[in-house]
Amino acid sequence: MNSDIRNLIVYGWNDYFEKLFQQYSLDDVCPGRVVLEHKETYRLQTQYGELLADISGRVRYEALSREDLPAVGDWVVARPRMAEGKATIHAVLPRKSKFTRKITGGRTEEQIVGANIDTIFLVTSLNNDFNLRRLERYLAVSWESGARPVILLSKADLCEEIEKRLAEVESIAKGVPVHAVSVFNNEGLDPLGQYFGEGQTIALLGSSGVGKSTLINRLTGQEVQRIQEIRQKRDRGRHTTTHRELILLPQGGLVLDTPGMRELQLWQADEGVKQTFDDIESLIGQCRFRDCRHQNEPGCAILRALEEGTIVHARYQNYEKLQKELRHLALRQDYHAQRVEKEKWKKLSRMAKEKSQIKRRGGE
Repeated sequence: MNSDIRNLIVYGWNDYFEKLFQQYSLDDVCPGRVVLEHKETYRLQTQYGELLADISGRVRYEALSREDLPAVGDWVVARPRMAEGKATIHAVLPRKSKFTRKITGGRTEEQIVGANIDTIFLVTSLNNDFNLRRLERYLAVSWESGARPVILLSKADLCEEIEKRLAEVESIAKGVPVHAVSVFNNEGLDPLGQYFGEGQTIALLGSSGVGKSTLINRLTGQEVQRIQEIRQKRDRGRHTTTHRELILLPQGGLVLDTPGMRELQLWQADEGVKQTFDDIESLIGQCRFRDCRHQNEPGCAILRALEEGTIVHARYQNYEKLQKELRHLALRQDYHAQRVEKEKWKKLSRMAKEKSQIKRRGGE
């Protein structure tokens, strides 16, 4: 590995990205990791230290969607402008993993919440915010991302039924580590150390007020994120994170804090849903009829499981809801893909025309 960039190992640089970067052999470019994104301005960690960056006109021109643009956690190829303390991003290296969702609103477009994540901490509080159905949605997107999900049940000091809650969560997240923690009482935090290490990237995801920023403060040992007091009446904290940022931890590893999500719309989460609801998926294969709709058909394994209580009705209803959402999204994505493909050929045609004009001018 190039000795000049060994200091980037703490930010997750490894042989995988080194190999990808080798095709960019120009002397005036360097790798950098996006540690902050704010209104199309990026902060990169490079071998030369921290640089503010923008994206080149070519990257912007050739991008067919947001997926083609840099996101927090990405490794990019940048050309530094040392006199200005800035850089220009010329390419995004292929991602090992990415946590995505559909952007809010009516548009059918992907939003990358974080890239090259090793572990996702799904944070939900044990107070009024506790919601199993929402946690199932987060699990589905986490499995789809390629990162390892870990569930953190925060504000354990505000819950009198911790064992009951743990059992409920473990019943819907088999094989996923679950930790009940209280930053206020300093309880349950030591086991989290197993997920951190040099170059490891952890993302914290959850809705507003679940205690993500409070946990980051404890991990960093300083007031990196501003915290406001829990509101006594509603038993919730005000979430103050307004952007995504990678923070280097003193004990090793990086943590990605994200703004609280009022909604998490699925984006290409078919496999994630299957893995989250593997108990339901396995039963579907046992139905007498292959096209069983699980309504009133004889020999339906799903209906039998619901009657026997093997599957909780609310869990199955959530499974059906997510499947319906994916089917609806697939139709919209097909239409969107056709538009993107049409725009792609328009761009290629314009680029070919521009190159042809340049060649003609050069020959005159």
